[in-house]
Amino acid sequence: MTHPKRPQKPQQSRKGAPPFSAADFPALRSFLRGYLHQDMKDEYGSAVEAAREFCRDADAEERTAVAREWSKFLDQTKSQPQDQVNRILTGQLGSSYSLTPDDLAQITAILSIQQNPD
Repeated sequence: MTHPKRPQKPQQSRKGAPPFSAADFPALRSFLRGYLHQDMKDEYGSAVEAAREFCRDADAEERTAVAREWSKFLDQTKSQPQDQVNRILTGQLGSSYSLTPDDLAQITAILSIQQNPD
């Protein structure tokens, strides 16, 4: 007898932090899985260069969606330590690489231009 698959409950990120659900970040998850994959260093050299390449490859709608979700992700994780942020990125969101605070800042700058092109 098979049991129907239960929907995945949002995971509690850490004590006191609101639950985090990858389902709320489909565009960001697609970006991370598509660009920050296991061959990223060979293909792009760095996470920052992978983000730049994404911006060259993606259409305006995709860039805007990723920029919005990136901003939302950072807002939801701003009070969490870097290792917890990376656990979410490499776990639920599918990145193959942990990011440094400098990577986060540079990717934020790259994507913020996409969200506010003027």
